[in-house]
Amino acid sequence: MPALIEVQKITKAFRLSAKQKRIEHTQQTLRVAVDGLSFAVESGEIFGLLGPNGAGKTTTLRILSTLIKPDSGDALVDGKSIIREPEAVRARIGFLTSELKLEEFFTPDYLFDFFASLHRLDPGTASRRKAALFERFGIDEFSGTKVANLSSGMKQKASLAISIAHDPNIVIFDEPTNGLDVITAKTVTDYLEELCAAGKTVILSTHIFSLVEKLCHRVGIIIDGRLVASGGVAEVSDGLSLEDRFFELYVKHSAEAPR
Repeated sequence: MPALIEVQKITKAFRLSAKQKRIEHTQQTLRVAVDGLSFAVESGEIFGLLGPNGAGKTTTLRILSTLIKPDSGDALVDGKSIIREPEAVRARIGFLTSELKLEEFFTPDYLFDFFASLHRLDPGTASRRKAALFERFGIDEFSGTKVANLSSGMKQKASLAISIAHDPNIVIFDEPTNGLDVITAKTVTDYLEELCAAGKTVILSTHIFSLVEKLCHRVGIIIDGRLVASGGVAEVSDGLSLEDRFFELYVKHSAEAPR
């Protein structure tokens, strides 16, 4: 039986501006963010992409979510190609990133209804989903408050509720606890476990070792856009702590990288 998500040798490079070249003291014209990356995610698991900032995690998840196209390669999400069938892919996933900025003039109540309509939810289903999610995340009493007046934690919880308004079977989270206070972070991680228990498939990117060890069934370590290890957390750790194993791989990769 094929994996629910199959990433097939995706590559993505970005052109550096003159300002970026000056800041980074480089004459390179292109920066390769993802370099022939392949991995698979099984149905019903939490899969973690672990790597340092700038490793290519966010670019990978944006490609999977059809926000940007790879320069080469493809990925199948529930059998649907991100290249040929992006609308079918978007209907099957929920994508949450810390860079998602809700329009501050509107309220969570309005924004949930708006995004539910984009996913073609009938009003009754949308209303039930909103009631359940707003209660789960404590958004009820703030549902009529403009986003501009919400705390950062409440904004994140509203973003989470809105991103899964259509009850997707696949949820993709980019740095789900980044910048959150410990209470809100706990709320988010608890909900990730609830999603998995309900049979959903979760992909998350992070640079936090403890988050991977706590939540993930399997992990892929990505450095400079390349997958350097993948498998069960214990398998990848290979008798070490995940942190120690990561730095072992990082040093090895840095020594082998062309200069």
